[in-house]
Amino acid sequence: MKELNINLKIQFCDLNELPKEDLELVETAKEMTLSSYAPYSRFQVGAALRLADGRVFRGSNQENAVFPVGLCAERTAFFAAQANAPEQPPVCIAIAAQTAGRFTEHPVTPCGSCRQALLEAEVRYDQPIRVLLFGTEGVYIVPSVKSLLPLTFDGSELA
Repeated sequence: MKELNINLKIQFCDLNELPKEDLELVETAKEMTLSSYAPYSRFQVGAALRLADGRVFRGSNQENAVFPVGLCAERTAFFAAQANAPEQPPVCIAIAAQTAGRFTEHPVTPCGSCRQALLEAEVRYDQPIRVLLFGTEGVYIVPSVKSLLPLTFDGSELA
């Protein structure tokens, strides 16, 4: 039996250490938590997705009493971008979450469905999407979605 070691390099920094462009994306994600519709979980998530041409698409989680019908903030932003600018690859996404009126201390990561949807974009455009995960203690800077989902499944498996 072999043992596999998967090593991931993820940076961690204070919010004020981010470059201006990344800081603006994180601040937009934080603002988007306010447009969340989360009456059941009370867990408000916001996302901001920057495309290669600089446009930013925003999203927030939208819950429903029939839980599978809702949609996460990350996919809300991503699908809006794809519907409006399918020729533009996404280059970076920022994610923030709050509950009870306070941002989470630890950065919150995307769920498995969001990771898979964003991974599909990395494969489609053949380039990584940086991920900025905000928490009040600091920001994780992840170089690509593949880093969040290292044992990937994509369309090449279906051939």
